[in-house]
This record gives sequence, C-alpha cells and structure tokens, in this order.
Amino acid sequence: MTGIGYDVHSLATHRALVLGGVTIPHSHGLDGHSDADVLCHAIADAILGALGEPDIGYFFPPDDPACKDMSSLKILEKCRELAVAGGYQIINVDSTLIAEAPKIQPYREAMRCNIGKALGIDPARVGIKATTNELMGFVGRKEGIAALAIAQVD
Repeated sequence: MTGIGYDVHSLATHRALVLGGVTIPHSHGLDGHSDADVLCHAIADAILGALGEPDIGYFFPPDDPACKDMSSLKILEKCRELAVAGGYQIINVDSTLIAEAPKIQPYREAMRCNIGKALGIDPARVGIKATTNELMGFVGRKEGIAALAIAQVD
C-alpha cells in the first residue's frame, strides 16, 4: 500500500529550523505548535494514508498542550507503532523539501538517520531530495517551506 503526504509551514524569526529532526542554523525557523518539522509531517501523513488512518492532526491536535514544541520524530514513532499494531511494516519513504534556503545537502544524511530510526527502517530506505520554487509563490518569496512525501507499507 502507498500513501502521499504534504505539509507546509510559514517561516518565523522566533523559532529554530528543524527538518528531519535536525536543527539547522538559519535566520528563520518554522512556525507551528510542535517543532513544525514539515519533512516529518509530510512523511507521517504519507504513512498514515498508506495505513488508511486519519492525518496527523487527528493523533496530534494543534491545540493539544501536550504537543507544544514536541519533536516531530515522536509523530513518526507513533506512525511506526500504528503500522506494527496493524500488522504492517514500513518499507520505504521518499520525500522532497521545497525551500529557497537553506541548502539541505549538508544535513541530508543526519535527517535520513533520524527518520529511519524513528520509523524502524534502514536509513537507506529514506529518500530526501530538495528543490527550490524558482522564486515563485510563498516558498519563492521565502515565506515558508513545503514538503511532499510518499510511503510504501506492506
């Protein structure tokens, strides 16, 4: 089974930038109730979709005080738990970050390791790519970062 996920968060000056569970030095972070890790959120929704479950907001409501500033790797761990409880195994995930800055390549391997560990899969089965929006739209104006993901569950 496969599922797709998408997430977007606006950039904010008062937050750290966390992507794939890695804190990246940058002038802006992502605004949100948790750590606002768009990469983990898109992957989580892809896995939940493959499992036929509701989206992450169902399991981690944005108005729940327990979710305030939580690591989005915990969301991925919950996805793994749901898969195992349903008798499923996460096979792989593939994702794309869409941002004008910062450069993702220096942090890619650490992200793959974090995500792989949270999902209980080999980091080699975690695809992370990055692209820009060619200066168009909210991403191009550096107002936010978006992510897309697909997951295969067996």
